[in-house]
Amino acid sequence: MAVYFITQKQRLDDYGCVTLLTNAELSVGESVTISGVGDGLDGIHRVADLSNNLFLGVDHYGQFVYDFEVSVPNQVVFYKPGDEVDRVAIFPYGTATTGLCTWIDANDIADWLNIGQASQADAAFLVDCASASSQFCYRRRLEAGYVDNLTSPPSNDIKLGCVMYGGALYRARGSIDQFASFSDMGVAPTVGMSPIIKQLLGIDRPAVA
Repeated sequence: MAVYFITQKQRLDDYGCVTLLTNAELSVGESVTISGVGDGLDGIHRVADLSNNLFLGVDHYGQFVYDFEVSVPNQVVFYKPGDEVDRVAIFPYGTATTGLCTWIDANDIADWLNIGQASQADAAFLVDCASASSQFCYRRRLEAGYVDNLTSPPSNDIKLGCVMYGGALYRARGSIDQFASFSDMGVAPTVGMSPIIKQLLGIDRPAVA
């Protein structure tokens, strides 16, 4: 998780714009949590644009407008309808937080797999699977157009889909393209992103405006 200080804020044409104290490793479409800013700008937002020039709003074509003769480094623009807010300095500073998704943990996967006390190596791998599944499922939902909280899943069905994917990662340990098996009757291919997991995560149903 990374936390960046916000030094200035404004809102024009239903788009909020905050200025960070330092350069942030952000990208358009990424989720960012704005706190301590006020004027209705706090909350979880998806980055709409990044610019180092003064933000002037949106034109009638819906394009972002900037004053390229005025340098304002580290601006983050996001959609947040509301009354216009003149550009103003913030003190004490607000914060913009990005970081790892933590929707599930190792115990969630262990419970779903119905496994008992894990060895130290297995316990560590369960942690890795939980972290990988959280990040992957969050990213897939972001690609589908959903903006979610990083610390808690939006709903229980999405959490279950994340747990099931983490369980699939754990069960595929040591295999190349299928679940490990002692059976000589053949094995089923590993299908981590099965249709039911996609259904639970909602990623077969892109978000619409």
